Amino acid sequence: MTTKALKLKELAKGEDRFAHGHRMCAGCGAPIVVKQVLMATDYPIIAANATGCLEVSSCIQQFTAWKIPWMHSAFENAAATISGIEAMYRSLVKQGKLEDKNVKFIAFGGDGGTYDIGFQALSGAMERGHDMMYICYDNGAYMNTGIQRSSATPFGADTTTCPAGDVIPGKLQNRKDLTRIMAAHGIPYVAQASPANWMDLMKKVQKAFEIKGPKFMNVIAPCNRGWRSRTDDAIALAKLAFETCYWPLYEIENGITKITAKPKEKKPLVDFLKPQGRFKHMFAPGNEYLLEQAQAYVDAQWERLQKEAAFWGEE
Repeated sequence: MTTKALKLKELAKGEDRFAHGHRMCAGCGAPIVVKQVLMATDYPIIAANATGCLEVSSCIQQFTAWKIPWMHSAFENAAATISGIEAMYRSLVKQGKLEDKNVKFIAFGGDGGTYDIGFQALSGAMERGHDMMYICYDNGAYMNTGIQRSSATPFGADTTTCPAGDVIPGKLQNRKDLTRIMAAHGIPYVAQASPANWMDLMKKVQKAFEIKGPKFMNVIAPCNRGWRSRTDDAIALAKLAFETCYWPLYEIENGITKITAKPKEKKPLVDFLKPQGRFKHMFAPGNEYLLEQAQAYVDAQWERLQKEAAFWGEE
């Protein structure tokens, strides 16, 4: 199959494999991510979905937004589910009971079902080498169950389980770097992407589908309820995450790191934090150290990434 042309006019004419009319919150970043992923290719796709916002809002009783074969399993085992489907498909094709139609296999999960609850199944599927892709839509907390902190929650964020107040100033720990953890599995392709950079995201999806073996993509997905931001700023915030280097865009292919897009001018992290109510307390008098600590961490991570890319001559 030839690679699908990524031209807006042509993409707009194509079938929408994740239909409108689902129950995701207005302005949610997750369905935008799913739409872009499924729009990037014409390959037949089978998907599994971890419990979370995307699952509970896109398949309600007899109604579904998915126009592809889709399976919901538990919070913790979407990766195991899709790896089992992929193994079954390969077995049936080998036995001659099924025609090989070059089906692609994807699991979708939020950061709660990926970084934390589902990590064991995800790590196992990657280690076993299944020909599948796992896509995490990262909104930085357990949004579906009440905005509790996850290991993807950034430093300083105010959540219901690490509330900013007199005792603690929000979350005390930096977010887990899951993209690097997945790369440490030695799988052939790992990437970080953003719906604000749709061309970059879709090209990464296309590249991943042409690579045999396990793949992982981490995609930022702003949540206006949990981030306490406007309902129309998901893409604007995703863009600021990129421009401040809070969420750099890069890929690691066969161990080689490449930065796939750089901001024209690196903006200060406060530009990303200020529109979000979850960081409001960080701007209060006396809390300047929180902003300094958050900026220092982002700067250090960005510097490290640039050095890695430069080492491979891929910057």
